[in-house]
Amino acid sequence: MLAKVTSCAVVGLEGAIVEVEVDISPGLPSFTIVGLPDAAVQEAKERVRAAIRNSGFAFPMKRIVVNLAPADLKKAGPAYDLPIAVGILISSDQVSADVSQTTFLGELSLDGSLRHTNGVLPMVALAHQEEFSTIIVPEADTGEASLIEGIEIIPVNSLPQLVSYLKGEIPAPEFEREEIPEYVPADLSTTDLAYVKGQEHVKRALEVAAAGGHNIIMMGPPGSGKTLLARSLPSILPPMATEEALEVTKIYSVSGLLSSDTPMLRQRPFRSPHYTISNAGLVGGGRWPKPGEITLSHRGVLFLDELPEFGHAVLEVLRQPLEDKVVTISRAQGSVTFPSNFTLVEWIQYPQSLRESPLS
Repeated sequence: MLAKVTSCAVVGLEGAIVEVEVDISPGLPSFTIVGLPDAAVQEAKERVRAAIRNSGFAFPMKRIVVNLAPADLKKAGPAYDLPIAVGILISSDQVSADVSQTTFLGELSLDGSLRHTNGVLPMVALAHQEEFSTIIVPEADTGEASLIEGIEIIPVNSLPQLVSYLKGEIPAPEFEREEIPEYVPADLSTTDLAYVKGQEHVKRALEVAAAGGHNIIMMGPPGSGKTLLARSLPSILPPMATEEALEVTKIYSVSGLLSSDTPMLRQRPFRSPHYTISNAGLVGGGRWPKPGEITLSHRGVLFLDELPEFGHAVLEVLRQPLEDKVVTISRAQGSVTFPSNFTLVEWIQYPQSLRESPLS
């Protein structure tokens, strides 16, 4: 019997609809996943088998084939565990429900409980855009998913709870939707410019840079306060608009840096990479491109401490992102464009001939 369940993938920072097709047929027991899955998706076979059994359901001892369509799109991460499990339960007649307008996301534990999944925000946004009526997400990701309005969010904490809901035995779990203000109030910054005593000329330069969106370079000896001043810059930047906050939150969600306790980032990012960073670490990259430091600092500040210590090639790759405010990474599998609208703050030590003031 064939069952079809809808899920999502993340390509760059955007979502893509994935149709999980599960076919169970007579034959020697086997479990095959096709559709360009990575290692994490292939390992879903063991997680799904254990989760179904430990949740009190029967895992069919037949020939099981799971196809993740479209087949030419790379499938990465454990978010397909839940849709595969639901597809097996429907295909084996253990669950009877209409899931044509429902999207499923979630990683399964061996006991059937659901874990946090990266990239929930762009996937929920895509489900809403494609006019799906309902999306099933892990309970830990409820706050992040609820940032998207216009789609019904069903948070579940385990596979048995989801099956009970699909059978109509329990109502949809309730939750409190995150309120999104027009402008997102910033959290109290750990480093505020008001804490800095003295250095009035430098603080004035930071204020001009913050007001006009300019990049800034500081020169001075070690211990003159350049790191403290740089870390204070986000405290005088204007609060992020809701659209900006959602954009930054999406980046951190896809990168796996968004905590379930903080569903929406309210503070402008501040990134300070070490000078040993590689090109790919700074601008993003990899076989399947992931955001780099310049994208993680989008709408915030990128601080390059000890600028001359950074490699020449690393600094050269900053040219195009600084001009275009985006960075495009091309690989054999395709091209991905990441946003990179940030304020660059650099610090270098004095040249020997300019040792007249503590900070210039």
